[in-house]
Amino acid sequence: MIDAVVLSRLQFAITALYHFLFVPLTLGLVIILAIMETIYVLTGKDIWKKMTQFWGMLFGINFAMGVATGITMEFQFGTNWSYYAHYVGDIFGVPLAIEGMVAFFFEATFVGIFFFGWDRMSRKAHLVCTWILAAGTSLSAYWILVANGWMQDPVGAYFNTDTMRMELQHLYRIMLSPTAQCKFVHTLNAGYVTGALFVTAISCYYLLRGKHLELARRSLWVSTPFGLYAVISVIILGDESGYTVGHGQKMKLASIEAAWHTEEPPAGLTLVGWPSVAEKKTKWAIRIPYLMGLITTRSLDTPVLGINDLVKRGKSRIKKGMLAYGALQELKKDRDNETARQTFRTNEKYLGYGLLLKRRAPNVVDATHAQIKAAANDLVPDVPAIFWSFRIMVGCGFAMLAFFMLAWYWMHKSRLEEKRWLLYAAPLVLPMPWLASSCGWILAEHGRQPWAIDKILPTYYGASPLPASFVWFTLIGFILFYSTLLVVDLYLMARCIRMGPDEDRPLRLK
Repeated sequence: MIDAVVLSRLQFAITALYHFLFVPLTLGLVIILAIMETIYVLTGKDIWKKMTQFWGMLFGINFAMGVATGITMEFQFGTNWSYYAHYVGDIFGVPLAIEGMVAFFFEATFVGIFFFGWDRMSRKAHLVCTWILAAGTSLSAYWILVANGWMQDPVGAYFNTDTMRMELQHLYRIMLSPTAQCKFVHTLNAGYVTGALFVTAISCYYLLRGKHLELARRSLWVSTPFGLYAVISVIILGDESGYTVGHGQKMKLASIEAAWHTEEPPAGLTLVGWPSVAEKKTKWAIRIPYLMGLITTRSLDTPVLGINDLVKRGKSRIKKGMLAYGALQELKKDRDNETARQTFRTNEKYLGYGLLLKRRAPNVVDATHAQIKAAANDLVPDVPAIFWSFRIMVGCGFAMLAFFMLAWYWMHKSRLEEKRWLLYAAPLVLPMPWLASSCGWILAEHGRQPWAIDKILPTYYGASPLPASFVWFTLIGFILFYSTLLVVDLYLMARCIRMGPDEDRPLRLK
């Protein structure tokens, strides 16, 4: 029977993936709008204004759906993850609160100005507002990714033995965390790829239909070089992401490679293969020598630990976590017990490992060897899911790189319209950025298990004590509600695309 913790995880995963159908397109389209409007202001040609308004209409539909699907996600921290909110709310809530203010006050204000300010301000003033909107959209994403980055790399916080929870120590360390910065620029450029491919695919559709040709050709001159730049940036930043994962999340890295055994450095990268959990090996593997070691350690002599060795290391950390947990129990009884306080400070960073035993042992400090072994094995995530998510994401990235290279080359040669096969390929490539982004989030979040906060708070321990029936009810409700929104979004998008820009008058919101 599926318990409430698994259902709560599933609910958050589904709502997050639904929400992220809209986020990357918003991030990418708004920059393209700003570029097009800049060209309009510099050239004074009305076609660029019409283009900005047309793509802006699609941006507006997507933005509204993103807001509607994003609001419900934050409420789940109070309903399904109440102990998580109690334990780390002082830290995690800060970037979320700032993001809320940015999104609902700053960003929403300039969205309104973008749509309703065309005839109420000068061209330059409207352009400034459009660029501010683009900056605000990125800033909103930044704070969300700072919060998520802290879940992957919990810096700038400490455990308060008086309040018995995590508290904020240095906000700047959370904001400037290498993990958060890397996630931000990687996700931002993934959004740029999504927006560029969206504009490119629709423009190719217009070329095939012989409709709105001037808009389509000019849009392609913006979207194809922008998309090529963005996808190259994503691939380069993906390498940096590999380094940050290799530095701080070694079990996730081993799962990406499905490496049960530590090999001699520098480790090779498995291009394709079939991971077998039962046999603890990857069958039929095709490997690229040295590459994994170079990406994740930036050296030729540093080993990349395998899953088995990481489980062994986990056992010793769990034992130290038992000492930290036991010291906390003593401090609850006597706040002035300096021996217990010193024991806790010595083993503080392993407290989260001790909490893993809450699921396995009635009393953490009395856990048996078998219970410690079971808790250590819990450190291993779903290896096949992580292995294939990574390879689907990377495969989509290189497929989009090839597409943008060909599209930009034939645009440069003014022969893209002759390459009908490439125009027909554009709609087939269009789902790839969403597929890659979804696999990236599965890799980031599912690969972090069993942790809600890496090495700090186990996922099951952060969940609310809810009956499974209650979570089933809300899960089904969210699926129905979000599916309805998705159908509405696709209908409005398709209708707007079929109609195209109004050739006689500027496109406006009614």
